[in-house]
Amino acid sequence: MPSAPARDHRIDVVRGLALVMIFINHVPGTLFERLTSRNFGFSDAAEAFVLLAGVSAALAYGRRFSAPPWWPGVSKVWSRAWTLYLVHLLISMVALAIVASMARWSGSAQMMLQDNFRPLYQDPLGVYIGLPTMLHQFGYVNILPLYVLFLLAAPAALWLGLRRPMWVLALSVGLWVLAGVTRVNLLTYPGMNGWFLNPLAWQLLFMLGLLIGLRLKDGARLVPVHPVLVALAAVYVVMALLWVKVPAVREFLNTGMVWLSRQGAPRLITHFDKGHLEVPRLLHVLALAYLISVWPWFRARAGGVAFWALAVMGRQALAVFALGTILSFVARALRELWTLGGNTPSFAIDAAIILGGILLQLAFAALKDRLKPRPSPRDARQPVPLMAAEAPEKAAVNSPAAPPLPRSVADRP
Repeated sequence: MPSAPARDHRIDVVRGLALVMIFINHVPGTLFERLTSRNFGFSDAAEAFVLLAGVSAALAYGRRFSAPPWWPGVSKVWSRAWTLYLVHLLISMVALAIVASMARWSGSAQMMLQDNFRPLYQDPLGVYIGLPTMLHQFGYVNILPLYVLFLLAAPAALWLGLRRPMWVLALSVGLWVLAGVTRVNLLTYPGMNGWFLNPLAWQLLFMLGLLIGLRLKDGARLVPVHPVLVALAAVYVVMALLWVKVPAVREFLNTGMVWLSRQGAPRLITHFDKGHLEVPRLLHVLALAYLISVWPWFRARAGGVAFWALAVMGRQALAVFALGTILSFVARALRELWTLGGNTPSFAIDAAIILGGILLQLAFAALKDRLKPRPSPRDARQPVPLMAAEAPEKAAVNSPAAPPLPRSVADRP
């Protein structure tokens, strides 16, 4: 069995960058929001983080399924899933406390009327049932339930991925197509609406990451480095940038998508719905991931001082995601209190809120990183699958007769 490869710091850095963008996007209305990745292409930090979650799961747990006994590996993965479930409940209750406090003491119920908190007025008993069963998820707090489900399925996927990786890929793609074409989804309660991020579709990104991680564990690649693939990925990323940023290009290409839709092309191809991970978004995150993976400059410098802040946040991703989600609710409450006082949000206030929140997350990550036990070189392994992702933004809902909107504003929370 080959020895474990050295830690890939690129995973930590990209995950840390995604955490920063997640926090910024979860405080909507600031100028900083215009700088995040969703403004420059079809996908955003959510897709990147789920892909990296699969990679990390394979790097952390893959070898436990290479030979029996199987139960130690299963119990390790499911123990992680249990931890994520408990963190999800904690975040949900703290978010609820912040929103309820605003409703009680600020004189404004605005936060209670959005992000799926309104059912607390309409059916509180249903919400009390839905929260612990993960069937009711508040806005910005709905990524961890997705990941819990993926980790519950991960032992079987890892076992099969080590033996028949193409079977895993075929089954995953088939489920993604089924979900995209039929719009089948897991139900929610109360309110039978379906999960915001459809697990039946988003599992494809996790499984692709898992297959990538299994290959990385052996020092290989799932997709080879080839000039043609690099060129195609770069062209797609540039095309997405022009589509989003240049009105004339957007109008022309949207018209083409509408034409395809009228010719019978499935919505999975012609739209940009985040919830169902439709083709333009999927290809965009895969193209970005491929370009980053073949970028020698980034590989050589990802472990350096210049990227230390992002790397340490990426290494402590679950803790940072939890704190960042809570701080995003605090930040939104502070901005609302500021406006209730008759003030207009200013760049200085937004900068203090956003930069202060990021610094708190960085300090927390650095402290946890410093205090955690250090493994011996012989036992060093790749990072465990810490989780965060961009939680709930309202995906664009485009009718087949209307031009799709592959823009950040279509994904505004």
